[in-house]
Amino acid sequence: TDEIMQQEIRPLVAVDIIEQLHRQFAILSGGRGKDGAPIITFPEFAGFSEIPDDDFLNVVTYLTSIPSLEAASIGFIIIIDRRRDKWSAVKASLTRIAGAFPGNLQLVFVLRPSRFIQRAIADIGIKLYRDDFKMKVPIIMLNSVSDLHGYIDKSQLTRELGGTLEYGHSQWIHHRTAIENFAMTVKTTAQMLQTFGTDLAETELPNDVQCTEELLSSHTDHHSKLKDELKLAVKQGATLLTCIREPVTRSANSKLSPDELENVATVERLLAQLDETEKAFDQFWTKHHLKLEQCLQLRHFEHDFREVKLTLDNLMETQAGFADIGDSVTRVENLLKEQKHLEEKGQEPLEKAQSLALHGEQLIQNNHYAVDSIRPKCVELRRICDDFTNETKKKYDILGKSLELHKQLDKASQWCEAGIYLLASQAVDKCQSQEGAETALVEIEKFLVTAKEHQLSNPKEFYNQFDMILTPEIKANAQRIVQKLEDVQEMFDRRQVSLKKLAAKQTRPVQPVAPHPESSPKRASPKITRPAAVEYLGQFCGAPGRGPAAQNGNHALVQGLIEKCISKSQGHIINELIETERVYVEELQSIIEGYASEMDNPNLVHLIPSALQNKKEILFGNLPEIYYFHNRIFLKEIENCIENPELLARCFLKRKEDLQIYEKYCQNKPRSEALWRQCGDSIFFQECQRKLDHKLSLDAYLLKPVQRITKYQLLLKEMLKCSKNSEGTAELEEALATVLDIIKSVNDSMHQIAITGYEGDVSELGKLLMQGSFNVWTDHKKGHNKVKDLARFKPMQRHLFLYTKMLLFCKKREENTDGHEKTASYSFKNSLKMSTVGITENVKGDNKKFEIWYNGREEVYIIQASSVELKNTWISEIRKVLTGQLEACR
Repeated sequence: TDEIMQQEIRPLVAVDIIEQLHRQFAILSGGRGKDGAPIITFPEFAGFSEIPDDDFLNVVTYLTSIPSLEAASIGFIIIIDRRRDKWSAVKASLTRIAGAFPGNLQLVFVLRPSRFIQRAIADIGIKLYRDDFKMKVPIIMLNSVSDLHGYIDKSQLTRELGGTLEYGHSQWIHHRTAIENFAMTVKTTAQMLQTFGTDLAETELPNDVQCTEELLSSHTDHHSKLKDELKLAVKQGATLLTCIREPVTRSANSKLSPDELENVATVERLLAQLDETEKAFDQFWTKHHLKLEQCLQLRHFEHDFREVKLTLDNLMETQAGFADIGDSVTRVENLLKEQKHLEEKGQEPLEKAQSLALHGEQLIQNNHYAVDSIRPKCVELRRICDDFTNETKKKYDILGKSLELHKQLDKASQWCEAGIYLLASQAVDKCQSQEGAETALVEIEKFLVTAKEHQLSNPKEFYNQFDMILTPEIKANAQRIVQKLEDVQEMFDRRQVSLKKLAAKQTRPVQPVAPHPESSPKRASPKITRPAAVEYLGQFCGAPGRGPAAQNGNHALVQGLIEKCISKSQGHIINELIETERVYVEELQSIIEGYASEMDNPNLVHLIPSALQNKKEILFGNLPEIYYFHNRIFLKEIENCIENPELLARCFLKRKEDLQIYEKYCQNKPRSEALWRQCGDSIFFQECQRKLDHKLSLDAYLLKPVQRITKYQLLLKEMLKCSKNSEGTAELEEALATVLDIIKSVNDSMHQIAITGYEGDVSELGKLLMQGSFNVWTDHKKGHNKVKDLARFKPMQRHLFLYTKMLLFCKKREENTDGHEKTASYSFKNSLKMSTVGITENVKGDNKKFEIWYNGREEVYIIQASSVELKNTWISEIRKVLTGQLEACR
């Protein structure tokens, strides 16, 4: 078949030599020899010898390039028609063809001049000059076309040569130019498609909706134009094919020549090539168009996600700020209304978030290419929705409890006031008779029945029911009312004892001293104060009469009540300590069994993110060691203090060294938090949390040890308040100091691990005694490096670390970590060996300054503390270090 597409190899096309072709000095009629050899005819042409060499060579080269490689390899048959010419023309033609014919030759037929004399000359000339023509193929001289018919079939010869082959030179040129134009169109179209495809493949997907829409529109328009070009090219090829086949279509007897059949094959091949190109392009476009549409879907999803997330974050922030649980019934009812309003306000964003998450999941189901980007956002949306819903439910539960609590407290307070009023209204003189005493007893018994109606018969149970939601203020109020309930109950108990004695035995009347009218009003009056009732109670429950004995009895009663109050308060604190310790141990156990152990569960290994592999010790630190200590040792020891609260202090003193395990845990906490930030949203942790039915995620539980160690000092302080000037106070103070020292040690070590740039090993510097931030000026008097910045307006900000062997000067830096709270680090600047320093405790002009100097005051550091107390504490510690060194030298 024709190799027209390979224009780079064969640059000549019909258009390039159209004028030379129209001269018709050589033609490719389409005829073939008996073995299929292509026939090139050189018809009679008067100016053959005048044709320029380049023109001749171009035309012959072009004609030999047209037949298929298979036909050309057989060799060309040349027919030179010189019947009306002279021998000189024959000679010139043979010489030119021999010198310039580019193809393989098989035979050369020469129709010699028809005139007698010229024929004779030709016969002689061919014999004489045959070798000069340098042709390695036979040259056959023919007298007439009938001789030619003996070699070539008439059907393969044109009418000029006595044959029947239809040949129109103009039509031939027209077909050749049309085929070559179509081939160029196919090539150009293919190149355009390839260029467009390359552009599409190299196009970076935009990051916003507008640019993506513009890109999709641009590419779609370009695609439509290229498809139109393809349709035109196909139409052009189909028309050309119809033109070539026109003779056969017109007459059933007509047949296409081998060259025309090759032209048909060429056009069909080009059309097939065009079809394949179109199919490949359509397939590529379908994928690209889908990706662009998915990109647009993704950008819309991301845009909507950002808007919804911002709204939800604001909603969650508003909810997080909604921390008040109220301090009265009215306040709680208002808070419930506000919570309801917030819930209604959040309904629309929550619905949008759920709808967007559903849309994201549909994108994933439709095999969207950005599954890894969409799925976490869907999870995040559902998580925030669940968090808001759960937090809302939690708020309602807390506020419901708070409302119930305040209603109970109000009822209890009113009951106490009514009780005090009842006691104060019972006239003493009327109670002296048996009838009067019995009447008073009946009144008291009726009133005490109402305590059961208000469920106030067990104040301790009432208090424990609401313990989880109590703020310090409400807790204090609740404790006051519970204590008031107990006191009023005790008043009734004592009054009943006295009245029963009076009812059993008549006594002499006593002068009435009731502070209110004898008639008892129908409802309790809130104006009667508790002190008046207590004073009356003291008079009523003491010995008859109003002498010193009665006053002493009252004093003893009050003292007894105070001691009883102290004992009960200590009991409350011990109970709270034990209950919270049990909860703490259970929480530690749930963390270890529900998270740490599950990391070794083969059924869950595939859910563990790669960043968490082999990092269990980093995430949990020495939590198992803390759990073992509390579960096996500490909890059992403090449970023994229920009956003997005075033993509590000894528990902490005895376990001083064991509690140092918290220092190790806190030192690891930054690494644990960094790892959690990296992996906290993994499916593994969500699955573990679901199994445990925990409302809070793991990071909240990993904070429990830090919270627990600080809780101890609060409980010990409460114990001290109840134990002032009593037995065991000294031990409690020592226990509190021990816990505070542990907390300080933990805090110091947390700062120590943030030191950067120190080339030595801080563990070799001895115990870390103190650390803190100061203003520092320097006054160095060492040689040419003399530095004096005492006059500097702004001092250096330095964080000092005091060890037994060294004093480090660092610069504090704060950095944001992945959007979380700022974390401090301390960049090392300088160090002083404690064995070579001295101190000046007071600096003139500022009682918060002191000096540390080095090598006989060659280097002086003026240090300003934030307070005189802090300065004195540091001087005391430094003095201890220096004194210790001096004694060690002795």
